[in-house]
Amino acid sequence: MKKLFFLFCLITINVINFSQELDATVTINTEQLSTASRDRLVNFKFQIQDYLNNNKFTNQPWQGEKIKCNFTIFFTSAPDEITYNAQLVVSSQRPIENSQLNSLMLSIMDNNWGFKYEKGQAMYFNQTDFDPLTSLLDYYAYLIIGLDADSFDKLGGTDYFQKAFDIAVRGGSGKYAKGWLLDSSPFNRRALVENLLNAKYQQFRIDYFDYHYNGLDLLNSKDKKVGLDNMIKLIKNLEKAKNQIDWRSVVLKVFFDAKAGEIVDYLKGYADRSIFETLKKIDAPHTSKYDEALKSY
Repeated sequence: MKKLFFLFCLITINVINFSQELDATVTINTEQLSTASRDRLVNFKFQIQDYLNNNKFTNQPWQGEKIKCNFTIFFTSAPDEITYNAQLVVSSQRPIENSQLNSLMLSIMDNNWGFKYEKGQAMYFNQTDFDPLTSLLDYYAYLIIGLDADSFDKLGGTDYFQKAFDIAVRGGSGKYAKGWLLDSSPFNRRALVENLLNAKYQQFRIDYFDYHYNGLDLLNSKDKKVGLDNMIKLIKNLEKAKNQIDWRSVVLKVFFDAKAGEIVDYLKGYADRSIFETLKKIDAPHTSKYDEALKSY
């Protein structure tokens, strides 16, 4: 059954699940750290996993499956006994209706994570104060939930993207501002949520909903052609919007980093091969994938 988001304001006969939203798996790599630093992180993985899975990030009832996601943390240095620098790789997925398959929703490598951590310290969910450790987890939790919501409900992720944006603003004003401030790097946390909340990308978000809910979710039904048409609509609308949006925008990079392979898998052999020429124009970094698809004609 398709996932629904409910506002609990009236008596309902449905059984509503108030459980947490994420089903996160956490992996850490401490190979670049000293033995002493590794020892201080002995329970870190489990604390992060518990934090993500046991906190409730929304104030709405959660109906349906928890969102499967992965957080892989590569520790790069430990300047002192409580200060750490790390890279974070985040991914999430959503089930495709009428199949056993999942769709990759997010695949990001974040290279700038600095924070303080003392062995065994408690981690508290606080939506008001910025904490360089837990606030980054909150940011990605809201991003994951927002993208999931956008795929099931038109513009359904707005509130969650706003929460992620608020965290980015607070993060940019503190000691650990690196990674939160707007800059020219290929990936930027604040730029991503600014894009998602910008009216220029509203049509993209509407097409993002159709790509999933009225696209992928229909490919294993009698409405397969409708599903393919809605997936292609996103591509064609991006081409039409070439004068209104920035092709180097973070939101398009994040979308195609997650979706390029999927698009090729489902559209390979599509009657109109020009769709891959269009993709090469709007998603140059993945040109090799589209060239490979063209070879099948």
